[in-house]
Amino acid sequence: MSSSPAIAPVAAAPWWKFGHVWLVIAGPVIVIVAGFVTLWLALSRPDPVVAEDYYRKGIEINKTLEAPEKSLAPAMKGRNHAATPVQDQPR
Repeated sequence: MSSSPAIAPVAAAPWWKFGHVWLVIAGPVIVIVAGFVTLWLALSRPDPVVAEDYYRKGIEINKTLEAPEKSLAPAMKGRNHAATPVQDQPR
């Protein structure tokens, strides 16, 4: 017979008392909550509808930009001359 004292088994703590378990659970829970927030934002703030005649409006804008009285050519010419060195400018 041995005279060593008997070791009593230690009762395991419940799983929710371990911090690492909550660390593992927190990641997916945060992603699920963020997904529902994104869904709510998408449903509550829909994008504006494009106009039915967007192509015709674009063509009209292009025509007005091509008109000589509304042309950007003078501004571009002035910009190009301002960037040209003095020795290269026409005399």
